[in-house]
Amino acid sequence: MKNILIIGANSAIAKAVARACAEEHARLFLLARDSALLAVQKQDLEIRGAAAVDYAPLDVTHFSLHEAVLEQALDTLGSIDLAVICHGSLPDQARCAEHFDAALEQFNINALSTISLLTLLGNHMSARKQGCIAVVTSVAGDRGRPSNYVYGAAKGMVSQYLQGLRGRLFPHGVHVVDVRPGFVDTPMTAHLRKGPLWSSPERIAQCLLEGVRQRRHTVYAPGYWRLIMAVVRAIPDALFKRLPL
Repeated sequence: MKNILIIGANSAIAKAVARACAEEHARLFLLARDSALLAVQKQDLEIRGAAAVDYAPLDVTHFSLHEAVLEQALDTLGSIDLAVICHGSLPDQARCAEHFDAALEQFNINALSTISLLTLLGNHMSARKQGCIAVVTSVAGDRGRPSNYVYGAAKGMVSQYLQGLRGRLFPHGVHVVDVRPGFVDTPMTAHLRKGPLWSSPERIAQCLLEGVRQRRHTVYAPGYWRLIMAVVRAIPDALFKRLPL
């Protein structure tokens, strides 16, 4: 994992991933909307031991800019050994349920932007016949719940896409990891009540990097979410629709 691209680099999980990689003296290229925050993060990562840190601004919903900014990352790094996609937004479900424009905005952020970036990264890595792509999705994508089904549907779309992409890239020596966190204590979830199932961004980052090293396919982060979601998926629809979820 010498040359690492992190998209959504200002998110809490992405920052934790970047810090862990910096301590292993990786070369990092960071993409996120806020250049000022990226500049601060660059200094921090260099102090932590990163071999080099570069960055560029990117609003992931500007699809037409994806190719150019990835070319910039490639020109800087030379090649991408690991790409981590870690951006997202937690929508207002009630607003999305009533206004399609709001739902579409969330699908652009949480699903279609990721698929656009995966298309470009997949093409690059398949041509090189090596590399790894790790995408942070969510356990919310395992089953639709009334409280967040727009978010869950977007993340579920990405997980389904990753399954097909994994099969497409496997003959070319490229590995794809779907990282599905449960509840994570981040600024995006600051308004929610926390409980014993909540995890820190650092723990999710550790799960992600272990999944990459072990060439896992789907990583529930932490691992107990695999059992929890197996139970959730097993509940019959006739009962599930009545639960206050």
